[in-house]
Amino acid sequence: MKLKHLAAVVAVATLTLAGCDNSKPAQTKLDLDTPAQKVSYGIGLTMGKNLKEDGMDDINPQAVAAGIADALADAEQRVDDEELMEAFMFVQKRAEEKMNALNDATAKAGQDYLAENAKRDGVITTESGLQYEVLTAAEGNKPKAGDTVSVHYTGTLIDGSVFDSSIERGEPVEFPVMAVIPGWVEALQLMSVGEKYRLVIPSELAYGAQSPTPAIPANSTLVFEVELLGIVGQEAEAETADADTASETDTTPETDTTPETDGQD
Repeated sequence: MKLKHLAAVVAVATLTLAGCDNSKPAQTKLDLDTPAQKVSYGIGLTMGKNLKEDGMDDINPQAVAAGIADALADAEQRVDDEELMEAFMFVQKRAEEKMNALNDATAKAGQDYLAENAKRDGVITTESGLQYEVLTAAEGNKPKAGDTVSVHYTGTLIDGSVFDSSIERGEPVEFPVMAVIPGWVEALQLMSVGEKYRLVIPSELAYGAQSPTPAIPANSTLVFEVELLGIVGQEAEAETADADTASETDTTPETDTTPETDGQD
């Protein structure tokens, strides 16, 4: 796990940890009218979100505020540096243990899901471990590794939670085949234009032990419904070919097929 935010806090040692308070405090009235007041609130809000993302959900906000206030006022430090470092190390280790346990549980759940999904009719498991199911078949071209494709997709966790969807945004996405996670790279080259697949991608073919966004925990098995709309560039080539064919047809000389008469009744 990357404790990037906590590590930064440890490095500068600007926060004072003075006990833990799990109760949810009532919001106090603040003046947030001036740019400086809004920026001040924004700093605290960002810090809180980052620390919570790193598993630091029991930070005492009053102690944080006191540490910042003392530093800005050049006041006497209430906890010495040695005690602070010991506290930081303890909390960091605890956060790592908690996150590792969560990651292990996520990995196990994904493995169980893959095992059950493999038993379903129509599901194909490739040598790499990728699982796919053809929802809509087509006879279009297949993209190559160097192509750029246009797709519609919805991505979910195994519990059905949507973390990304071009369909919800109402606009398809274009990207190079080789610019996405390994599971997608493999699947796209199996698909024909016009086809729709359901993919179940093991974590090692997705983001592995990394968490690219809070919506996708580390070691997550991911589920996608992907529709391959087209291969970028091939549509233009097809239109050009059709236009050339039409142009050739238009230049064919017309023949007068009106029967001649000799003027007799």
